[in-house]
Amino acid sequence: MKNTHRLKSAADQAVRQRNYQRARQRAFTRLANTYPDTYRLYIEEEKVADEKMGKKWLDIDGNTSLTDTRTR
Repeated sequence: MKNTHRLKSAADQAVRQRNYQRARQRAFTRLANTYPDTYRLYIEEEKVADEKMGKKWLDIDGNTSLTDTRTR
């Protein structure tokens, strides 16, 4: 019984997190389309804050991993 309750609780939390992330992404998209300069300013602020915490951005899109464009 307890294990089932924990699994359901974890699944519910995962759904809430997914919905939050989707709503957040929609809001950022609307902001970027309506106020592109303000959006870039906010992204730059996030970049600086992340770098202070030890996270490194490689580009303005938020990509943190290098992509290998070489072919074999």
